[in-house]
Amino acid sequence: MVHDNEHSTRDNVGGKSIMGWIGRLVLTAIILGITSFFTPGFSINGLWSFLLAAIVISVLDYLVESFMGVDASPFGKGLKGFAIAAVIIYVAQFLVPNMSVSIIGALLAALAIGIIDAVMPGRAM
Repeated sequence: MVHDNEHSTRDNVGGKSIMGWIGRLVLTAIILGITSFFTPGFSINGLWSFLLAAIVISVLDYLVESFMGVDASPFGKGLKGFAIAAVIIYVAQFLVPNMSVSIIGALLAALAIGIIDAVMPGRAM
């Protein structure tokens, strides 16, 4: 019989539940879909590219937060968080096939993601 503390230890990775990470990835993919539809200079084509972009952006966001101690959400730390979010989006295009982002597109996408992130429950970046 599995006790609650054993079960919660197995399902938690670094203080975050596995379902929480999956939910965050799905939310990020949905936000990327909405953003790529409405943002000029920012496009992602294909379901797998959306999911891979969500993973890449989440990993880059995690690395920035871990090494720099900066919240990379577009509204996390004001202008600094917004700029870092735009850089993360721009860099992600080099790691994700079927993703194309211009510099202006990355800035607009960071703004759009910040607005959508503020409206939707949860946290994408």
